[in-house]
Amino acid sequence: MADELLRSRSLSVGYGQHVVLHSIDIAIERGDFLGIMGPNGAGKTTLLKTLLGLLKPLAGRIDVASSVKPGAGLFGYVPQRESLDLHYPLTAVEVAIMGRYGRLGPLRRPRTLDRKIALDSLAQTRMEAFADTPYRNLSGGQKQRVLIARALASEPQILLLDEPTNGMDVNSERAIMELLTELQTTKQTTVVFVTHLLSTIERYARRVALITFDGRILVGEKQAMLKPDVLAGAYRARAAEDQPDVAGKL
Repeated sequence: MADELLRSRSLSVGYGQHVVLHSIDIAIERGDFLGIMGPNGAGKTTLLKTLLGLLKPLAGRIDVASSVKPGAGLFGYVPQRESLDLHYPLTAVEVAIMGRYGRLGPLRRPRTLDRKIALDSLAQTRMEAFADTPYRNLSGGQKQRVLIARALASEPQILLLDEPTNGMDVNSERAIMELLTELQTTKQTTVVFVTHLLSTIERYARRVALITFDGRILVGEKQAMLKPDVLAGAYRARAAEDQPDVAGKL
């Protein structure tokens, strides 16, 4: 049996009385590399915010496994870079240390140990040489690596990323996804990411959660979920092999 860290049961998410996604039954397994795919505006970020506890479920529940230690950070969250306003004169290591704040408690200053963990996290993302560089002076790909380091510094059970390669060129996108693959394979990091890019799912995900046109989520192994007839049914589109540009539209 898979070692589940979290499972949603009959979950509905949305805002107010507006249901965006419904009847969600999805598990996140230890060591997973799960890609959540859907068009822009399909509800991917709404789902992530509900998993994080930032939004209350409209229905259903989210169960956390008993194997998750009380007080341990469940999620290390990497939001979309465009949603952040980190224009303050913070260095890369100061941004990474922000990942420790949830463990420090109110009004407590970072300790030597917290700085060490932040530096170790930068090393995992190959950004230790830029520890004292102002965050705002970094390239887009470098900033994303620092944000991943910030999430890792919280020592999470699950690394959760919202469109981690959005707005990047092909080389930067590949570098970030290969970094996540390395974290999953060498550190046994559980990785969950959302994207609208079919090509990214095809290349990197192990399992796929596919958001359908009617607000449901289909979950399965990648080989099964990316069959043309499954994609066609989920998107009410022609099969990918008959519509070469479908990857750019998802």
